[in-house]
Amino acid sequence: MLNKKSVDDINVSGKKVLVRCDFNVPLQEGKITDENRLVAALPTINKLIADGGKVILCSHLGKPKGEPKPELSLAPVAARLSELLGKEVKFAADANVVGDNAKAAVAAMNDGDVVLLENTRYRAEETKNGEAFSKDLASLADVFVNDAFGTAHRAHCSNVGITEFVDTCVVGYLMQKEIDFLGNAVNTPERPFVAILGGAKVSSKISVINNLLDKVDTLIIGGGMAYTFMAAQGKAVGDSLLEEDYKEYALEMLDKAKEKGVNLLIPVDTVIADAFSNDANTNVVNKEEDIPDGWQGLDIGPKTQTLFADALKGAKTVVWNGPMGCFEMSNFEAGTVAVAKALAELDAITIIGGGDSAAAVNILGFGDKMTHISTGGGASLEFLEGKELPGVAAADDK
Repeated sequence: MLNKKSVDDINVSGKKVLVRCDFNVPLQEGKITDENRLVAALPTINKLIADGGKVILCSHLGKPKGEPKPELSLAPVAARLSELLGKEVKFAADANVVGDNAKAAVAAMNDGDVVLLENTRYRAEETKNGEAFSKDLASLADVFVNDAFGTAHRAHCSNVGITEFVDTCVVGYLMQKEIDFLGNAVNTPERPFVAILGGAKVSSKISVINNLLDKVDTLIIGGGMAYTFMAAQGKAVGDSLLEEDYKEYALEMLDKAKEKGVNLLIPVDTVIADAFSNDANTNVVNKEEDIPDGWQGLDIGPKTQTLFADALKGAKTVVWNGPMGCFEMSNFEAGTVAVAKALAELDAITIIGGGDSAAAVNILGFGDKMTHISTGGGASLEFLEGKELPGVAAADDK
């Protein structure tokens, strides 16, 4: 069990608190087009303001690669956060992040004030975890709060390096939720425990499959990676996504499932198309039939939807990472919709592991029916692989 100190274990009254948030929001012509990440950060920020802390926020945005790029400035975030918090968020516009503006703004703070620093990736040391920048950030603060799960799998200055130079380092509410669900619910699940893995590639989910086979009662495989499993069992898959080099591995996983008594399900029918396009001709083939040359699988078929939905009945913990097909195209979203619907109807802990599956449940309107939707794609995958995440490990233990 991961047991980290959180903002609820400390009182920051009169103290300077540096909070690492995830404000990596999409911008178009200086306007924020999706503010979910800002809204998600509010509970932690509000708690620290209510404590009477001097709240200094920092985040990266995009990939400026160590130089100031005006289009990747956090200025629009400061403006929108001021509106969301109902109080001024002072923006410290320093190209070197911790510069004269930041130092002056922090020196002038009263209890409950909020300052936002410039994009941490304006500094080249940020992604290399260079000591000088970590010390600069630490010089502003008495307490460090990490609430950015999206970068927890990376050791950068603003989430890991700084912890060496600040005495008190805790996690915020968002990080705490990720640890509770992705970390602890997966390692000590209420059973039956079912995992659903989709997405394009087996290669990117190898360690996840391997780790989950030691933990789950049922493992469901859909999406593009299912074709590598089908091909491994001797089926022709036409022009479907196929990783030849991983057929051997797929067979090993099928054997491991058998050995562990895990019910491993792969599609029993497939929606195929004669082009990668929503306007393509489509057909449904059963697993006994080969997918013809010139055709490719783009979604799970109706029988598979029923099979997967039935396998979820009675589950008490479910983790889902990766869509069942090309859900961005309306003719190939049915499989992903069916799984989302089945999850929405369960009386269970349902955890969506970031990335495409998080986008899918939100776009399809099932977001509010899930127990937890992870805010980190890469970080959630590494958690599911059973890896230690540097950003989590760096926080103080209870």
